[in-house]
Amino acid sequence: MIYTKTGDKGTTGIFGGERVPKDDIRVEAYGTMDELNAAIGAVRAFMSEDDARQQVLHEIQYNMMMAMSLVATPSGKRSDNPNVFSADASAKCEHLMDEILRQTEDNGYFILPGGTLISSHLQLARTVARRAERRLWTLHQTDEVPAEILRWMNRLSDLFFVMARQEMQMQGWTEEKWQKFAYKRKQK
Repeated sequence: MIYTKTGDKGTTGIFGGERVPKDDIRVEAYGTMDELNAAIGAVRAFMSEDDARQQVLHEIQYNMMMAMSLVATPSGKRSDNPNVFSADASAKCEHLMDEILRQTEDNGYFILPGGTLISSHLQLARTVARRAERRLWTLHQTDEVPAEILRWMNRLSDLFFVMARQEMQMQGWTEEKWQKFAYKRKQK
């Protein structure tokens, strides 16, 4: 049965059996990660099945499920959680960003999110990743979040930004510029 009615009074169960309020920061953190995972799924839905980026995003979604499980588990009970987060997830994001940036023209501007469906949804995923990162840091103030998950979430938002720009250039769309980066506006 999909419904249990156990949450009808505003609480939810977390790993280890404890019940917490539905607006508990832990629930907010992994709930925002879940929202990000759905946003990534939407990006994938716009891609053809043979698009090489499908595999990258699939791996991110898989890692997201692992990370969510660990975030849903209080630090004192994490050793009981059988899920293991990939120790090289951040490095993979960095490597992929380096590859994309080698092929992408730097425009030196803040850009307005939009463009193609894939680009605009990658930008949306970027903003959800930023919110998830903020929720994780808030949780970290009261219960330790694994450092690699915090680092990875920071890299993900950057990766989605770079992928969105790559998509625009792959499709020949012009990015809408807002204003130059501050360090490029300074007079020398």
